[in-house]
Amino acid sequence: MFSIRTILHPTDFSKQAERAFQVACALAQKHQAKIIVLHVGPVPLTTLGGAQAVPPMPEELGREELKQALLRVRPPSPDVPVEHRLEMGEASTEILRIAEKENADLIVMATHGRSGLERALLGSVAEDVLRRAPCPVLTWK
Repeated sequence: MFSIRTILHPTDFSKQAERAFQVACALAQKHQAKIIVLHVGPVPLTTLGGAQAVPPMPEELGREELKQALLRVRPPSPDVPVEHRLEMGEASTEILRIAEKENADLIVMATHGRSGLERALLGSVAEDVLRRAPCPVLTWK
């Protein structure tokens, strides 16, 4: 029988991610599992080919704001244990790394349904996670 002890929930703080979190909470409560809520922030990009692409942001200020947003992701029931994690890097790489490191039994994440040029340019984090995950993945649209 499939046992769920640890659920990894990557979030980008979108409405879709909020709905996926509710699903993760329901599963965690049913299986008495813990949820690891993960947000992967971008590595600050200050130059692109020698030209400044993005204004540099004070890293600690950015991290603190992300930490506060992450801590606001709370389950509706106090019976669901939650651990909050903030990592910096490429989203799918970090999601997969944490899933492996924490021995996640299930990943519950939102998909945004990008298509066409947007998907070709940006790729799909959910699709990459689905292909390479060390455990089952439940996507919520």
